[in-house]
Amino acid sequence: METFKLSTDPNFVAKVRDVVGLYVSPPEHAIVLCVDEKSQIQALDRSQPMRPGQAARRSHDYKRHGTTSLFAALDIVTGRDIGKCYRRHRTAEFRKFLDEIEAAVPRELDVDLVTDNYVTHKTPTIRRWLAKRPRWHVHLTPTSSSWLNQVERFFALLTDKKIRPGVYRSVAALRADIASFIERHNADPKPFRWTKSADDILASIERFCRYNAPAERDARLRTSGSGH
Repeated sequence: METFKLSTDPNFVAKVRDVVGLYVSPPEHAIVLCVDEKSQIQALDRSQPMRPGQAARRSHDYKRHGTTSLFAALDIVTGRDIGKCYRRHRTAEFRKFLDEIEAAVPRELDVDLVTDNYVTHKTPTIRRWLAKRPRWHVHLTPTSSSWLNQVERFFALLTDKKIRPGVYRSVAALRADIASFIERHNADPKPFRWTKSADDILASIERFCRYNAPAERDARLRTSGSGH
């Protein structure tokens, strides 16, 4: 069973072409960073121990020891990740993370920032911060289109390989494990390879919408004899 949601963003086509254009042809003298936060990561401890040599399995409940939020910026060309954990995920934390990026990116490079429409990314505080830094260029993904942000794939790797199998008795231990995962990832980074052009994506969505349009669906039901 897969889930999906079609975006209702009126600028969907333009945003897809803008973001995918960065992926397939990154600009020169610039760094393209996919930025987002993985919020409310729980420090979970198993309610029952596992025996050595036992096949991996999960108990139906956990002991909860608090949460942390990871802010991450994925360089699409090198595959390296800038990551920082914060206790909360408000505008204040997002602005601090932008400061982290600003300090990490060489001054001679422009910064093309791919991010979503989350409210903390567009507050007056963030707008003022960006306005003071002309080398920064923001590219918003369409609403309900997190699949377009490559950092989400990095979050999936982190979840599958480190967080989900982990046992954490404190938030500090969880943060340390996240930091070590990012460090090991950056020691041998492998960028994701974007294979779909904007035209391919838009054509696929058009086919889906045509197939599921009421008139088309009713015609298929009549043809199959299932119209009743």
